[in-house]
Amino acid sequence: MNLSSLNFFSTLLGNNRQFAVIGLGRFGRAVCQTLHNLGYEVLGIDNNQRLVDQALHDGVVAHALQLDSTEPSALEEASIADFDTVIVAIGNYIQESIITTLNLKEAKVPHVVAKASSEIHGKLLERVGADLVVFPEREMGCQLARALTKPRILDRFELDPDNSIVEVVVPERFDNKTLADLDLRRNYGISVLAIGADQKFQINPQPQQKLVKGQIMVVIGSNRDIDRLPV
Repeated sequence: MNLSSLNFFSTLLGNNRQFAVIGLGRFGRAVCQTLHNLGYEVLGIDNNQRLVDQALHDGVVAHALQLDSTEPSALEEASIADFDTVIVAIGNYIQESIITTLNLKEAKVPHVVAKASSEIHGKLLERVGADLVVFPEREMGCQLARALTKPRILDRFELDPDNSIVEVVVPERFDNKTLADLDLRRNYGISVLAIGADQKFQINPQPQQKLVKGQIMVVIGSNRDIDRLPV
């Protein structure tokens, strides 16, 4: 699972330096790997010793423990309250996920992120105190659908459910026209943040800037307006 293009990591506190991930399945390992690659120290936790050993062997975590996260005393022994953010990646085991999240909040963990497998699961996690509930399968499904229907959109950063910043290939209709000619804000409701070519970006391009078919535009706007851009 590739999490690099999800907005999951943008929701984590930017000045955190220590993370714990409970549940070392595919989602949990992907979180550990990405945080590790970003230079953060990660503690991996699972009740399956094989998954713990595998995470250590593969180097996706700095430390790993085998314990039952539904037991408050086990979390206390692991000094879980010392971590800024704990990600509950159990997901498919709803009871264990909810109890673990409750235990973490009762242990005064500042920021608890929990994976949900359904809307009801998500609501229950919020009820027991999860600071953020994520639906990775749903987000990946939405991303896939957009990639299939909007192939010119190369990457997307969701600011919220309704607005995004996206990288989009300049369409043929915009070729050899200036930003002033196109007046994208009036005609499409979007603003151009940058124009890229040859792996270099020009930030805040001037109205006289000409676009060339195949270049990259970085634009900001509502998802509805972005989807109106020509293919």
